[in-house]
This record gives sequence, C-alpha cells and structure tokens, in this order.
Amino acid sequence: MSEKHLSTQFDTELNAVSTRMMELGGLVESQIHQAMYALSRLSVEVAEQVTSTEARVNAMEVEIDRELSSIIARRQPTAGDLRLLMAISKATANLERVGDEAEKIARMVLSIIHNNAPRSLPSLELRVASDLASGLLRKALDAFARLDTVAALAILKEDDLIDKEFDGFVRKLITYMMEDPRTISPSLDLLFLAKAIERIGDHAKNIAELIIYIVKGADIRHTSMEKIESVVR
Repeated sequence: MSEKHLSTQFDTELNAVSTRMMELGGLVESQIHQAMYALSRLSVEVAEQVTSTEARVNAMEVEIDRELSSIIARRQPTAGDLRLLMAISKATANLERVGDEAEKIARMVLSIIHNNAPRSLPSLELRVASDLASGLLRKALDAFARLDTVAALAILKEDDLIDKEFDGFVRKLITYMMEDPRTISPSLDLLFLAKAIERIGDHAKNIAELIIYIVKGADIRHTSMEKIESVVR
C-alpha cells in the first residue's frame, strides 16, 4: 500500500495494520448484508446475529488504533507515511460507524417484527439503496488498498445516487402514511432504517476522501466537485 522503506520491519507493520483494517471492512460489509437479509425475511435470528457482532467490530477498532499508536510512537513517521497512518485511523473509525448503522438496521428489524408491522410496507425496496451503499463501501475499500484516486473520485460522484434513492423512498413512505394512518409507526421505523443506509454511503464517501488525502496531501472535505477533480488531475 505504501512505498518500500529501508526498514523491512516498518513495511511489515504498515501492511499488517492495513490488512487488519480491510478485515474490519469485510466484517462490517457482512453485517450490512445480514441486516438486509433479516429485513427481507423478517428474521429475528439473523437480526440478533448482527447485533451480537457489534462487540467484535468495536474490539477490532480498538486493536487497530492501539497498533497505529504504537507504530507512530516507535517509528515517528513523516510526510506520506504519517498521512497513511492517520488515514487508516480515520477509515477504521468510519468502518466502526458503518457497523453501528448495520446494528441499527438490525434493531429496527426486531422492532418491526415485534410490533407486527404491516407486510405491505415497501421494505424490500430498500434493497436497491442497500446494494448501492454496500457496493460503494466495497469500492472504497478496494480503492484504498490500491490508493487509486481516480476510483475515489468516481465514488464521490456515485454517492449522489444513494441520496436520490433515499429521497424517493421518503416520498413513498409519506404516501403510505397519508393513505393509512396505521402504517405511521412502522413507516417511521423504515424511515430511520433508510437513513442508516444513507449514512453507510456517507462513510464510504469519507473513506474515498481519505485516499485523495493520502496520495495528494490535500484535505478535500467540504470542497466542490470541480476543485476535487482538479486535485486528482
């Protein structure tokens, strides 16, 4: 992931902590897929599996941060190496928050099941937004592994699709609630669930921004797309 150093041990440590971050990414991706499966099947068992995984996600975040602190203290990295280590720390925090959102989805599924929500609600339509969000996260992790700024730029643009899916779903839920007041409570559950999916896309976007930070040394948060494109070029 980074240039070779005179110290082979330093390279080994960088690769190890990077690999650990990718493992965390794979774990939270699995959480997302399980949470959406639980929603589509209204499965208590699968939803509870998602919530039980949260402790492992939190523990991995702590372990990665501890290792990063150790590397920085012992190696005193500068320039690109320091940016990489800082970015791994921030990416890890974003992945942990993705896990939080997956757990939130699972808890909402349990609420919907326990409240005997009408099965006519368009919960399955969230699959499109969920696939977009989880796909965006996978692309962000792949781009991070390659430090691919062009792929990162594409991810930043693609995040708009998830926002559009969210807006369309909200309009549909409002229609359901207006037509049948009995659907208001479960519809609000689905609304918060949709917001959780949107936030997963936001975290993938944050990881993409970190790639540009590592490679170009530029903080492009809260920056126009035109400016970001000029940085990447």
